Amino acid sequence: MFPRPLSFVLGIDCRRVAESLEEPRSVPPSPDKPAPRLAEFIDNPLAAVGKLARQFNEGDRDSLRGALVDALRDNLEEGRQSAREILAKSRNGLSCAKRLSSVMDSIVASLHVAATRHFYPVENPSAGERIAVVAVGGYGRGTLAPGSDVDLLFLFPDKQTAWGESVVEAMLYPLWDLKLKVGHSVRSVDDCIREGRADMTIRTALLEARLICGDAALFADLQRRYGAEIAEGTAPAFTEAKLAERETRVARAGSSRYLVEPNVKDGKGGLRDLNTLFWIAKYSYRVDDPAELVEAGLFDAREFAMFQRSEEFLWRVRCWMHFITGRAEERLSFDLQRQVAAAIGYAGRSGQAPVERFMKAYFLVAKDVGDLTAIVCAALEARQQKPRASLTSLIGSFTKRRRVRALGHPDFTLRGQRLAVIDDDAFKRDPVNLLRLYEIASRDDLAIHPDTSRLVTQSLRLVTPQLRQDREANRIFLEILTARRSPEPVLRRMNESGLLGRFIPDFGRVVAMMQFNMYHHYTVDEHLLRSIGILAEIDGGKLEAEHPLANSIFATITNRRALYVALFLHDIAKGRPEDHSVAGARIARKLCPRLGLTDAQTETVVWLIENHLVMSTIAQSRDLGDPKTIESFAGIVQTLERLKLLLVLTVADIKAVGPGVWNGWKGQLLRTLYYETEVVLAGGHSGIERKARVERKQQALEARLADWTEEERAAYLARHYPAYWLKVEPERQEQHARFLREAEVAGRTTATRVETDQFRGVTELTVLAPDHPRLLAIVTGACAAAGGNIVDAQIFTTTDGLVLDTIFVSRAFERDDDELRRAERIAAAIERALKGEIKIADLVAQRRAPPPRGGTFQVAPEVIIDNVLSSRHTVLEVSGLDRPGLLYDLTTAIGKLNLNIASAHIATFGEKAVDVFYVTDLTGAKITSTGRQLVIRQALLAVFTLELDKQASGKAKAMARA
Repeated sequence: MFPRPLSFVLGIDCRRVAESLEEPRSVPPSPDKPAPRLAEFIDNPLAAVGKLARQFNEGDRDSLRGALVDALRDNLEEGRQSAREILAKSRNGLSCAKRLSSVMDSIVASLHVAATRHFYPVENPSAGERIAVVAVGGYGRGTLAPGSDVDLLFLFPDKQTAWGESVVEAMLYPLWDLKLKVGHSVRSVDDCIREGRADMTIRTALLEARLICGDAALFADLQRRYGAEIAEGTAPAFTEAKLAERETRVARAGSSRYLVEPNVKDGKGGLRDLNTLFWIAKYSYRVDDPAELVEAGLFDAREFAMFQRSEEFLWRVRCWMHFITGRAEERLSFDLQRQVAAAIGYAGRSGQAPVERFMKAYFLVAKDVGDLTAIVCAALEARQQKPRASLTSLIGSFTKRRRVRALGHPDFTLRGQRLAVIDDDAFKRDPVNLLRLYEIASRDDLAIHPDTSRLVTQSLRLVTPQLRQDREANRIFLEILTARRSPEPVLRRMNESGLLGRFIPDFGRVVAMMQFNMYHHYTVDEHLLRSIGILAEIDGGKLEAEHPLANSIFATITNRRALYVALFLHDIAKGRPEDHSVAGARIARKLCPRLGLTDAQTETVVWLIENHLVMSTIAQSRDLGDPKTIESFAGIVQTLERLKLLLVLTVADIKAVGPGVWNGWKGQLLRTLYYETEVVLAGGHSGIERKARVERKQQALEARLADWTEEERAAYLARHYPAYWLKVEPERQEQHARFLREAEVAGRTTATRVETDQFRGVTELTVLAPDHPRLLAIVTGACAAAGGNIVDAQIFTTTDGLVLDTIFVSRAFERDDDELRRAERIAAAIERALKGEIKIADLVAQRRAPPPRGGTFQVAPEVIIDNVLSSRHTVLEVSGLDRPGLLYDLTTAIGKLNLNIASAHIATFGEKAVDVFYVTDLTGAKITSTGRQLVIRQALLAVFTLELDKQASGKAKAMARA
């Protein structure tokens, strides 16, 4: 907290500090005279230290110091244990934090007594031999988490003296012996005032300074001068600095308060936000206790109760996190969420797991903290703004009437360029005004005055069944949702005020609801609002470079309103026992007519919600070159309009899942599926059409290979089967042709080629080798051993017995040269493995690690064998908990089953892997035998169970060794 180290201020030899940490000087007290207990140190440190000192000869400092450290160590452990019991029994996090602080106070005060009365006593102290030991930072608030730092200020009246140096050293060494993390500074009152003026962090720390022990008059002088020389007249600057600091901190921890692994201390809606609110309020209103904020008019009684509830809950969560991990862990990670939920006592209910109910409570608290932030900012804005003389103040009511007409409704006006109600009864007079407020804000791009947003929250009881059925209210809501100006900010304000969940109760059920997996980054309501924002960007033509197809077809969509409504509702049934797509469609069938949609629009919304995952699933896990895949998808979609709507909805849905989930590769898959299906919907699904497309592709390649002889071109075209021509785009066909020719000229039957693709976010590894069943296993194993994450694989066999595989690996580096070097290492490993120079199984074993989050996630493995999805292949869909080397293990198992893999499609959804293989037996036939299918299913399931058995065995051995 304070940057000047003790070694700088006092000239202490740091080696001595290190030695004290390694070998604490400790001499136990006489066994017949027990050391004082914790209660004695808390109640009367002077008496407790005196009692201990009487067990030793006067002047025996080393023995007393050792006995004191031992006694304080025992008392520190006892204090932590009592704090944990308070947390478990009373379930009050603030009480736990205060207990830990009081225990620390007793330790610091006891060391002060020992240093000033027993180690370095002064009978007639001079004016300079005075010291105040002051808690600052979080400790200054009288609260400590189990793993928190202990921030201390050693305050002196003037220049440091030899006595002062000795006292500080005598207090710090035992604190280090106790393995405490101590942040400390040594300053005079003048130092504090000077540095507090210059440094906002020090100014904030001094704002919360609290005297623990020592010279009270010295501390009172610091407080007086702080108020007069630092705080006076600087509240606006302090507020601005603290809010700017908050923005920086929140951006670093994650800009949304609805991140599914939030930072409880520094994240948006966390404890630091509450601290910031109180710092600003204390600095501006000169209050010492949060309860005084009600008297000051900043909060009403309900809002202050919200402040207290939020603070207690966040402290409860934070203390449990520290106790469970044994360290100062501030990120509420997935593995911690289950443990904290169990510790607090959450149980499952209504289809939600205990951890999901706990996290919903957490996010609702984070939302409350956001509401309190808005309230404080509004109050400070009103307090700090000075009325300016203007024409408006002279012509008064005339200007007021003109503003009313400009806003379109007599119940609304402008206050400081912010939209506000004319008086506090505006919503009571007409509850539709609750919706009308946001309609005007959306239409005129106006910020809503915080006082008015606060009034909305206080008026939510006016949202009755009658208002929900009101035609005008529903018309307004639909206008807000589908506004040409991006509706996301207005919908977000409605959600933060609580109006959105009240007006659409089914949306209210998913507010702050998390999905306990590694795929989704946000709560359900946050995901829905972000998806609407992305849709609006596509609608406005702002994402042409990133989503060229979605951008180009949007203008041709006729059901724009249905698309917005469907996207807003597509996950609204999450958290229910049944399939959320089916339940969501049922909700939409009831809600859409209420919103004013026609029967046809309602049916479109219902269909989109029922099928909102279909296009993504097929694109990522099916062979898009298989005619049966396209025909089946076309049968689901049926019309070109639905295909357009589903494509745009799918893009917005995936992109709103979280950072890094969308990439160019997924975009390419969706575009391929769209274009292939468009042909079928246009009537071009016959074999004649496919034959014509193959011929066109071959002619296009011939034109690109103009430098080849006619005989060379004809021979090359004959090397590929029709599937190759349909699946591979012309640019890559030319690259393949020249790659194969170079390999032939060099006399190589095994070769590799690498190329990066920034737009799609992948790196291509092309492998040429003689065909054999375990080829893909070798390639995937080499990728796994080199740390390559495979996202897809295209596998083609030539008519002369070679295999041309293209493996798509997700990028690891931004720069192409770095990525190419990495890809070349992977390619080299593949070639060496194919030549038998290295053993892939050993390399993969070296890279193996426990699955993500160890025992946090449970994904039941499943194997689906399907002979309907493809006309030529059996489709194996394997899903389960992802881990390094999983794809290698699966392809190895498939190779041992004597199956040929025609194509592989790899998708990962957080902790869940879904890998799909199109296979035949060695004769090229489908797997139709029930007995053979059973053997395949058991072998692939064993890939997951054997790994779990290995991990369990490893854990057992580790425990036995321990």
